[in-house]
Amino acid sequence: MSGTFENIDVPPTLVSFAVSYLNADSIITPELKETNSRLYLIKPKYKENAEPDFTDLKHHFDYVHSLIKSGQVLSAWSVGAGGAFEGICKMSFGNKIGVDLYFTDISELFRTVYGAVIVETRGEIKNGQLLGFTKPTPEINLNSESIAINTLVDAWESRLEGVFPINSKEQTIRKTEDVPIISYLERNCARPLVRTPRPRVIIPVFPGTNCEYDTARAFRSAGADPDIFVFKNITPRLLDESIDELAKLIDEAQILMIPGGFSGGDEPDGSGKFITAVMRNSKIADSLMKLLDKRDGLVLGICNGFQALIKLGLLPYGEIRQLSSDDATLTFNSIGRHQSILVRTRVASVKSPWLSKVNIGDIHTVAISHGEGRFTAAKELITKLEQNGQIATQYVDASSNPTMNIRYNPNCSDAAIEGIFSPDGRVFGKMGHSERAGINVYKNVPGEKDQKIFASGVSYFK
Repeated sequence: MSGTFENIDVPPTLVSFAVSYLNADSIITPELKETNSRLYLIKPKYKENAEPDFTDLKHHFDYVHSLIKSGQVLSAWSVGAGGAFEGICKMSFGNKIGVDLYFTDISELFRTVYGAVIVETRGEIKNGQLLGFTKPTPEINLNSESIAINTLVDAWESRLEGVFPINSKEQTIRKTEDVPIISYLERNCARPLVRTPRPRVIIPVFPGTNCEYDTARAFRSAGADPDIFVFKNITPRLLDESIDELAKLIDEAQILMIPGGFSGGDEPDGSGKFITAVMRNSKIADSLMKLLDKRDGLVLGICNGFQALIKLGLLPYGEIRQLSSDDATLTFNSIGRHQSILVRTRVASVKSPWLSKVNIGDIHTVAISHGEGRFTAAKELITKLEQNGQIATQYVDASSNPTMNIRYNPNCSDAAIEGIFSPDGRVFGKMGHSERAGINVYKNVPGEKDQKIFASGVSYFK
């Protein structure tokens, strides 16, 4: 790699990556885990030019690996150009666990020691330099001089704010806006007339859909029979055949699930429009409404699927209808770009079969990945949705309060809304990817990941 960028010359550069595999149960993540633990710096031997002694380096890595394998290491960080202090700071950011450091020669903390590893342990270890101890106060203390971890995080993130902003003007204005904590306690106890132990789920795959496998896995694990159907549109004949086949599959299913992705490349000028056009076809629309009205079926839409359900009118109205400019919509994130992070959501209503296995106030950690996830609607409509128990979930902060802060509500949705129901609760749409959960997924992030949506949907038919 070489070249120029504006007035910067890029020297010839080689970037190398190494990848290995390991049992996920043995993986150690870098964020500090506990208070009152010890931090050690384990270094290999170095030559006069600060180059690691590669003969010793192998034994050094074997020793670190043995510590991890024996369960003595809680977290670990491979030291880079910023030295040990950079590693300690970044290790503290995730869980805001503070550190007390004591050094007579502060420059030692900033020395480049490639190959060195910082480890967090509960007890003493051999062959390591003790750096300090963790503590509950969220600050880094160096020789009695303290810096708040939030101050360090702000400084770290601000360096590239002008290049890749993480804040928006709108959220700056609305950051302190009061958001109601919604709690609709009435449960939906309705059941279908015809029960089945293994409901069939039709999962249509449109051009740009990318979550069908995770979705099918989630339903299969919950006891359903998922059926992935690829909607073909490369020729008029295939398009007509796909319309007929999808209508037939919906007629045979108990659940319609529209998964996430970027259908049609989110074109023209907006997401979910291709799916909406397909679902408005008279054959498919008739089958869909029979599923809901005649067979007491369920519909779920996540991310791109939620966008389609909104554009169809199925949310919040429970039927396919023409919409007006006064209706709710999912529009571009206030920051003006795609957001891909983990968020915390709070259950605000259980008036749906889809949330029969959770309770009001339950908090879940869920992945979001979208460019158009900002739920917006007139205040009168939001009030009506709240009164009807149709606001399912809200984005919440670290204190479990709904918020307009972009760190927790990444698209600045009105009333911090993440998901909503139809009036009877049988149609559910949400932005968070509830299907992206499982053992050892996001293992370095605390919190409950399973919203039990798929298990709830299946149990509705039993």
